[in-house]
This record gives sequence, C-alpha cells and structure tokens, in this order.
Amino acid sequence: MSIPSSLTTARLLLRPIQHLDAPDVQRLAGAKEVAAGTFLPHPYEDGMAEQWIADQERAHEGGTAVSFAITLADNAAFIGSIGLDIVQSHRHARLSYWLGVPYWNQGYGTEAVGAVLRYSFMQLNLHRIYSPHFQGNAASGRVLQKVGMTYEGRMREHYVRFGRFVDLELYGMLQREFTERT
Repeated sequence: MSIPSSLTTARLLLRPIQHLDAPDVQRLAGAKEVAAGTFLPHPYEDGMAEQWIADQERAHEGGTAVSFAITLADNAAFIGSIGLDIVQSHRHARLSYWLGVPYWNQGYGTEAVGAVLRYSFMQLNLHRIYSPHFQGNAASGRVLQKVGMTYEGRMREHYVRFGRFVDLELYGMLQREFTERT
C-alpha cells in the first residue's frame, strides 16, 4: 500500500508522518487536555513520540496502517495527526485523529477527516470506516457528524481513562454512503 505524498484541503496539507515530527508530537500530544479526549497516553514521556512514529512506519510497511501529519498549508506548522488502522481482509479501517489544543474549534479536524475519508474510499477502496471517541469528547462527535458519519451506538464503560470507566461513542460510514454524498 502506498501513501500518497500528500492530501490537501483548503487550509491543510496532510503528509506522511516523519521522524522530524517527534518534537511537535511530544509537545502537542503531551497536553493532558489532548490525552483526556483521545487514546493517547499521559504523561507522554520522552521517547514515546519517536517510538510511535517508528510503530506507524512498521504498520504502514505491513499494510495495516496509514498515518498523516496534519499541517497548516500556509506555513507547514504541525498541528496534529490522523490515521487509519486497516484490516484489508474486511476492507475496513478505524479512523483516529488528534489536534493540539491551540488548533481546536477551528474546523481543522473536519477538514482532515473529510480528506482521509475521500482517500479511504476513493483510493484505498475501503468498504467501511469507523471511528470511536470518548463520550466526554463532544467535539470529536461533532466532527464525525459534520462529515456525514452515522452514529452507531455506545459501548458502555468500555475503556479506563485516568482511573475511571468511560463510554465510547461509535460512528461509521460505508463506501456507498460516501459516494452518495459526493
């Protein structure tokens, strides 16, 4: 599976994640506010960014994942990450993404998710994309709704986050639903 050199939106450039991104990943993903709404570990210790990037590269080489750095098109600033964990035998993928706190509530998540959905269905020819988020992360739910994903249900007390059980909300989209929207 080949990652395109980049995906573009009106304001973003999504490019393959690189080792040079590690300091930005460490700085932005290390915020407790980011970790609270995502599956990212906290504290985000030294070396974790480098290990995560290496893991992403191995998964890509194995055909099980695609990861992009989310950068601003006008100045190339790294603002977050978006990726797919792919199961080729079922033609589906789990979509996950995060943005650094300074970049919240500006529509960047919606733009990035839209671009990756397009890539998933049009280039990778996947049948289904799904994305879970913690119940308390309403902003992520709004992103998934805005791009047309369907709410599929709640997994009650499915995950332990900061010492307590939290529910996961699940959204999904089928390739034909994406095609009907475009």
